[in-house]
Amino acid sequence: MFRFSRIRSTVHNVATVTIASMVTGSLLAAGTVSSSAASHKAGAGKAKPTIVLVHGAFADASSWSGVIQRLQRDSYPVVATANPLRGLSSDAAYLRSVLDTVEGPVVLVGHSYGGSVITEAAAGDPDVKALVYIAAFIPNVGESAGELATKFPGSTLGEAVNAASYPLPGGGTGTELTIRQDRFHQQFAADVPVTTAAIMAATQRPVSTLALEEKASEAAWQDIPSYALIAGEDYNIPPKAEQWMAERAHAHTVTIDSASHAVTVSHPAAVTDLILRAAR
Repeated sequence: MFRFSRIRSTVHNVATVTIASMVTGSLLAAGTVSSSAASHKAGAGKAKPTIVLVHGAFADASSWSGVIQRLQRDSYPVVATANPLRGLSSDAAYLRSVLDTVEGPVVLVGHSYGGSVITEAAAGDPDVKALVYIAAFIPNVGESAGELATKFPGSTLGEAVNAASYPLPGGGTGTELTIRQDRFHQQFAADVPVTTAAIMAATQRPVSTLALEEKASEAAWQDIPSYALIAGEDYNIPPKAEQWMAERAHAHTVTIDSASHAVTVSHPAAVTDLILRAAR
């Protein structure tokens, strides 16, 4: 009887220890899961910003292809918008509608006339954490892209474009510009292979003269950190104008001396590096 009681007592003790160990293990596991969830939540709070790319005149969203490949390789979410190129206020309104669909922080990047559009669209948007200007206009309130392009000598764009009429939605006609295909390589993309430039010339999107003449009503760079890339062989926007605008905006600036206006195509790695500086 004594022996049996001892055995039963031992079994009870072992069971108690085992259950206690299981409970302790479960609590530890729960703590680990909870800790992992908290860590994941903390990581989610540090999600990478979405890079929103805005092309300029005489280009389309495909001009960002090399940049997009590199950003996606670094796991950045990317949106390359189709800039309407019809008028500064309406183009900025369209871009704002795109930004409204993006959750979380944004780095907004504009090339050429796209710089005017991001300057207008980002004003007052708390989600836009940085502006990046790539061979771009950086207008102040009351300035147009057209007047900034002629502020310094060096642009030969006027000699290379054709003008055509197009119907306006409310009636009447507007004027839009394209670069002559036989002049496109030298004017816009001199450091791009001839075959690539020929495709770019064929797929270029015309810009309304209204877009180039309309004055900016906002200047987001006054409140948002800015970055700028200067293209040293730009024949659309004189490099001196790009440098002057970047200095006025207190932008972190890099210069590629040999770059044409199509620097997003010819130097995608350098463009991406600047965007990543802004993103980080």
